[in-house]
Amino acid sequence: MESKRYGVIGLGRMGGSLVRNLHRAGGQAVVYDLNPEAVAELVAEGSVGAPTLRVLAEQIPSPRVIWIMVPAGDPVDAVIAELRPMLTAGDVLIDGGNSHYQDSIRRARELEGAGVHYLDCGSSGGMEGALNGLCLMVGGDRAAFELAEPLFRAIAQQDGYAHVGPSGAGHYVKMVHNAIEYGMLQAIGEGFELIEAAPFQLDKTQIAGLWNHGSVIRSWLIELAGRAFAQDPHLGQITGAVGGGSTGSWAVEEAWKRGVPLPTIAMSYALRLASRQEDTFAGKVVSALRREFGGHSVQEKGKVG
Repeated sequence: MESKRYGVIGLGRMGGSLVRNLHRAGGQAVVYDLNPEAVAELVAEGSVGAPTLRVLAEQIPSPRVIWIMVPAGDPVDAVIAELRPMLTAGDVLIDGGNSHYQDSIRRARELEGAGVHYLDCGSSGGMEGALNGLCLMVGGDRAAFELAEPLFRAIAQQDGYAHVGPSGAGHYVKMVHNAIEYGMLQAIGEGFELIEAAPFQLDKTQIAGLWNHGSVIRSWLIELAGRAFAQDPHLGQITGAVGGGSTGSWAVEEAWKRGVPLPTIAMSYALRLASRQEDTFAGKVVSALRREFGGHSVQEKGKVG
């Protein structure tokens, strides 16, 4: 890819892997995080470190393309507010987190007056995807998308990025994606709970591997289930309490508003909440899968919170 410099703000599990992915594609990153150790680690791997957002902006030639990978909500607004005085017309901000699509529409409108473009980018693939190729769903101004396209091309799977619509569309599509994920995770969890309860001694690692060779339900999630069972066949070291929930609740609320029935997804969301009250094997499977693909924390046996 071209040797243009890109800014990356937020160097957690996803942000740090994304920068490493960019390095391998030949891109240059100017990085910032509240944790200076995270910055120093990536500087040692070839990034340019920035002690402040002002320095980050100064290190990137206009038109700037800056990727924001911080938690949804107030942290995104705080980063934008701090960056805004340093931005100039034509710069592009990309929110790669799981923001609510209505927030993305608002932010794009607020920045429009200054000529700054805001792209909302749903990012799927977990930590492995961030490191080896993401699936990116991008909303916002088409010209801004084309300006940032070399970055998308560098960090996405082949054919794994697309401009899906105007501002808000990227995070809307990612919200629906995550809602589908809820249903798929729950179905896999329940299926393996029945395997666990079988009147036979069944090898769940073997079965997961078998299902990924030609079966109708073969998938990356089944592969990850096999990986989790290989580590802990009965998942005895974790509880079935499943974290997450914002994108699922947003999708259910959006469906109610638009008169779209989501019985499977709504029930999967309800069961995710219920998992925090009752320990089930299905919950253990879902927790293990989320740990495998996204590095999400799990609640270990004997530990609360």
